[in-house]
Amino acid sequence: MSSEPYRLSATEVLQRFSNGDLTVVEYAASLLDHIDERQPVVKAWEYIDRAQVLQQARELDKVPKEQRGPLHGDDQVELDAGSVIMLRAAGALILGKTRTTEFAATVNGPATTNPHDTGRTPGGSSSGSGAAVADFQASIALGTQTGGSTIRPGSFNGVYAMKPTWNAITREGQKIYSLILDTLGFYTRSVDDLKLLAEVFGLKDDQPPQQPSSGVKGLKLAVLKTMVWDQVGPGTRDALNKGAELLRSHGADVKEIGFPTEFAKLPAWHTIILKSDGRPSFRPEYMVGKDKLDVSLVEHVEEAHGYSRKDYMEAFDGVAALRPKWDAIAEEYDAVIVPSVPDEAPKGIESTGSAAFNSMWTALHVPVINVPGFQGEHGMPIGLSLVTPRYHDQALLEVAKAVGEVWEKEGGWASKL
Repeated sequence: MSSEPYRLSATEVLQRFSNGDLTVVEYAASLLDHIDERQPVVKAWEYIDRAQVLQQARELDKVPKEQRGPLHGDDQVELDAGSVIMLRAAGALILGKTRTTEFAATVNGPATTNPHDTGRTPGGSSSGSGAAVADFQASIALGTQTGGSTIRPGSFNGVYAMKPTWNAITREGQKIYSLILDTLGFYTRSVDDLKLLAEVFGLKDDQPPQQPSSGVKGLKLAVLKTMVWDQVGPGTRDALNKGAELLRSHGADVKEIGFPTEFAKLPAWHTIILKSDGRPSFRPEYMVGKDKLDVSLVEHVEEAHGYSRKDYMEAFDGVAALRPKWDAIAEEYDAVIVPSVPDEAPKGIESTGSAAFNSMWTALHVPVINVPGFQGEHGMPIGLSLVTPRYHDQALLEVAKAVGEVWEKEGGWASKL
């Protein structure tokens, strides 16, 4: 099974291309055949054109090997988003458009299912992207996060997911929900593939990151349950305990910390900003087709939430004041370990699940990586997130590489796909 090209990571595919062991057309055909088989079950794709993908592949096979890559991203028919422009320039093979919730802004699930259990949600709003990577239909996919739309599907589908520092990657060409929250993210099955995308998108730290020379040994890590810990389920509770103990057993220094009391309003402030920003963002669609909009988006425009402009300014300024304070806390550690989700993916595909453990980090603008490795009581994957200060994206990737090697090997979950 491992010999099938569609099962390779992007890093492995690049190596095969370089060695001359695989052509882009062969790789594309393998992916497309697998997608044809799995699309009726997982329903990850909104749009994909087999002939168009193969034509791209033929063109890429004409390009010198060092100028091409197997990256995957969303595609727009007439005008590429800035992120896709960069992917194409890097030699990406663009497969198609994965499914999201409406405008990537609601919790009502699309038709996409979780590939590990089709009776459960893959999360959202970037539902199809997370499911496609987990199901080996793509080695890499893009998503966005305004609340928890990248990290949650990463955990529910058992793959790596990264939400970089806010505004580190252009959002040109994407529908805006909240200028101050929207962040482009991505999915992979390895940290090496996250690094490939970080290079394409130009993610940099002020200081070159240090690569752990002895795995996690000597890393200084913190565990933070957050102020919404009362929403945690047994799966994530056990994963957080096990994750910390595994790292300690491998020589990491792991201690538990808590948020200072001044962070208590952070989740509420995120909600106020999100719903208040939804009012101007969806007013154009409201004016030309209110009856076609999801009720939650109509309520944003009609201000059913009841938040005043004064509430909005308090939330906006309050979160802004907390960002440097969080940076100061996190700078004491190589990374902070936090929950990715309340528990494993819930049953049903009608709702994409709770973003309670994600929204605070989106508001703080910090980079986050979901690392898979654990499972819940029904055998579904559960990940944990690593967080750092703003613009420590490259440093976070190095820590995630070391931590992931431990959790994936000893956390207790392995994909059966």
